[in-house]
Amino acid sequence: MLTDKTKKEYYQALLNKDKTYEGLFFVGVRTTGVFCRPTCSARKPKIENCEFFESVQEALLASYRPCKRCNPLSHPNVVSKLVQTLVEAVENNPEKHWKDGDFRHLSIDTSTARRQFKKRFGMTFIAYARARRMGLAMKQIRGGEAVIEAQLSSGYESGSGFRDAFSRIMGSPPSKSATQEVLKAAWIDTPLGSMLAIANDDALYLLEFVDRRGLEKEIERLRKKTKLPIIPGKTNPIEQIEKELKDYFSGKSPEFTTPLFLIGSPFQKRVWEELQKIPRGETRSYAEIAKAIEKPSAFRAVALANGANQFAIVIPCHRVINSNGELGGYGGGIKRKEWLLKHERQ
Repeated sequence: MLTDKTKKEYYQALLNKDKTYEGLFFVGVRTTGVFCRPTCSARKPKIENCEFFESVQEALLASYRPCKRCNPLSHPNVVSKLVQTLVEAVENNPEKHWKDGDFRHLSIDTSTARRQFKKRFGMTFIAYARARRMGLAMKQIRGGEAVIEAQLSSGYESGSGFRDAFSRIMGSPPSKSATQEVLKAAWIDTPLGSMLAIANDDALYLLEFVDRRGLEKEIERLRKKTKLPIIPGKTNPIEQIEKELKDYFSGKSPEFTTPLFLIGSPFQKRVWEELQKIPRGETRSYAEIAKAIEKPSAFRAVALANGANQFAIVIPCHRVINSNGELGGYGGGIKRKEWLLKHERQ
């Protein structure tokens, strides 16, 4: 999470076109939907129209597309010709799912592409393409629209292209989903980054940070288990959790009362129940959780159940640490875990 001081620093660097900040941050411009390098020559936006990101993936998942003027991903002085070619290919067809044959068509070795993207951007090319596609699809969720049609401003040239991408991610075209029982998905902004909430009219089914690794697969598993399509929109549980998250981050109230629909084994549900008993500001080890549910030797299974939690923050798996006192892992990222624990202790 960037502090207000850092945001002001980055904005001043943007105004000054300060080359020393190249690679340290990218700026997303809300009014145009693009993200730029600090030295972009385009007209500078007002600070309230800026979002600052410390990685390419963050900008992509927030639905921004690369600026064509400053080319933040393919500037000749920054990346190789191979990376420039692939970035251009994605922008020409952002909803495309890449396969090995597509690389051969461009006379590019897949392992070379993976290595060069990983070195420059900290993620593989496939992860880059997926983040770009997910960001475009989730842009509509962020707007809370019930049905998505043509003439989108998110980079798709046709409504059919978006509907195809939406079907691959969410499981059913929006136009077909309106007449049957569905789950609805909405984008919730928090101080730690955007979260995706999925719910029906009665309960919350998922709450995750949008940049969590494997989120697409998690959504797909949810869709298959419930046998329900997922479309953009809001329900009462989503509105309730949005308010409760706001209160949580502001320090007004630590309590979550939004009804949850738990999908898991009896053992997993027992672990999740125990996690909810951990007081705010305190932590437990996996071994302590195992002992509490009367399965003292099952601490590894407890760790797996902890990782399978689909309700970030609400079921506080971030309060579970290693027996030696180290923070351990966290699906939302170790920095977020550290921030959440500090916030709760305060």
